[in-house]
Amino acid sequence: MTSDVEVTYRKRFDRHFEELRWLYMELYSNSSMFAELCDTMERFSRARSASLKERDLRKEADPDWYKDSDQIGMSLYVQNFGGNLQGVRNRLDYIEKCNVNVIHLMPFLESPKGRNDGGYAVSDYRKVRPDLGDMDDLQALTESCHKRGISVGMDFVLNHTSDDHEWARRARAGEGEYMSRYYFYNNPEVVRKFEETVPQAFPETAPGNFTYVPECGHYVMTTFYPYQWDLNYHNPRVFNEMVYNFLYLANRGMDMMCLIAHPYIWKEPGTSCCSLPQVHTITRLLRMIVEIVCPSVLLMSDAAFRPEDALPYFGTAEKPECHILYNAATMAAVWNSVATRDAFLLKNQLDMLSSFSAAHVFENYLRNHDDISWNLDYDLLRGQGIMEISHKKYLNDYFRGYSGSSNSRGELCNVDYVNEDARFCGRTASMCGIERAGFEGSDEMMDSSIRMDIMLHALLFMLPGLPVLYSGDEIGQVNDYSYKDDPEKARDARYICRGPMNWKLTENIDSPDTVQGRLFHALDILEKIRKEEKAFGSEAECWTLDTHAKEILGFCRYRNEEKITGLFNFSEHSQTAWINEENAGCRDLVTGEPVQTGSIVMDPYAFRYLKTKKSD
Repeated sequence: MTSDVEVTYRKRFDRHFEELRWLYMELYSNSSMFAELCDTMERFSRARSASLKERDLRKEADPDWYKDSDQIGMSLYVQNFGGNLQGVRNRLDYIEKCNVNVIHLMPFLESPKGRNDGGYAVSDYRKVRPDLGDMDDLQALTESCHKRGISVGMDFVLNHTSDDHEWARRARAGEGEYMSRYYFYNNPEVVRKFEETVPQAFPETAPGNFTYVPECGHYVMTTFYPYQWDLNYHNPRVFNEMVYNFLYLANRGMDMMCLIAHPYIWKEPGTSCCSLPQVHTITRLLRMIVEIVCPSVLLMSDAAFRPEDALPYFGTAEKPECHILYNAATMAAVWNSVATRDAFLLKNQLDMLSSFSAAHVFENYLRNHDDISWNLDYDLLRGQGIMEISHKKYLNDYFRGYSGSSNSRGELCNVDYVNEDARFCGRTASMCGIERAGFEGSDEMMDSSIRMDIMLHALLFMLPGLPVLYSGDEIGQVNDYSYKDDPEKARDARYICRGPMNWKLTENIDSPDTVQGRLFHALDILEKIRKEEKAFGSEAECWTLDTHAKEILGFCRYRNEEKITGLFNFSEHSQTAWINEENAGCRDLVTGEPVQTGSIVMDPYAFRYLKTKKSD
């Protein structure tokens, strides 16, 4: 007798079958491999636990759940946050105290020690790093999270494997079947032709896009690092097996999968090997497979482009691809406003974001585990007489504390001396000046730095999309320079942002006279406001507001006859925002006090959440 679960699966499968088959055959023209994919999808569906199947049904009934204002994320490293997966599970009370209901686990799958790019060189997609636990521990964590209403995400490296992966080891030994799963060439001329059109990701630390493998006498494509071998998605076996790895992890309870480096998964000579049409075909295939087998799972793209360039990774309303896109560009624009005390560029970008469909959800953050690339809109800046090279130099000097009356601290990475470019690494608190203020014992500097930190978080919660904290920012954790003492990390300045959580500092979160207490209490208020006010959800209409002060960003959100106006002063000096609108009676959501619009004096690094009363 056919069960209700089987009937549900068959309906999902039948709904997508024709497009699934058409796109697969367009790429691979291999009916037997397609049949294998379909059979294996059904097996993974049957293997999903009863609780995950029930979760699938709930999320299907509310497909826009992740767009609600009550969703707040936190990214964390398992080893830094809890020591291991069980340790993270033991810290769920703290995560809930942070008002977080989406956690993003940074790379935790098995990877070779010392050659893993922070865990992004995976040697086995079905094993957890031994020091962090095993798959049973992962499943226990996701089950505990689900019982508390917490969703769990992870990074799924789609573009490459470690050179220590079983496929790579067998390819190195000359086995043709496994060499065909990567881009191997024994003709240096082919390599040269690729290099003519493919940009270098890390010209300082990993120049070139190929690595010679002496064991088999071939070159293998390595877009990022020599120990990360690019997978050949021209081969249907690669696609199928990576889908099976994806579904295996989904069945362990993953709710969100961030597709790492997936704009690069299709390579063609004579192109940039980035964002080719076949990438979107593969992403669409993966979206359909998710909707058939595990519809509670979200796909996120890590396409670190300007939002307007990343937009195609959402797909279309009829043929969606990713649910969420990674928003690195707005982060860079926010810090540009800090360094210039000018919200012009950020305002322009928010105008663009606000013009997008409410269906387009971006993941926003102030800082994360990675560097900041200053990929700003230099066409727009040139209109103000600002040149790209000199401006990037100013930003990197500012955030290292060298210029612009800056209190920031941090370091450069991936310096490109040819193009006079570099990226910046530093934690939120250090970039706001908390590190320097603590070192110098300056109460005045500390007060200013904390105000900046809180203001920036208030802006984060106001931005369209899903706000994600970086673990430790809620207590003002600063840069960790101990990475320099570790030979395996010393060359990569990004580890300045990847230090262990200082749990000793969390003992101060209830003490209002401490840095930790001031930050944690302020963020707690902001997070609860965001969760309670529906105008913070992704369905709200958004627009920027002219404040007649370049230092002050104005941003409005409107939903169900309620409007919230956010004002953010990027200056260390008091500034006046001129707000002249109808329905001028407002209430400050933080203080509860009534506010009359007109001229609003903003203290240094101050913000306001102003809610307009409902019209009569």
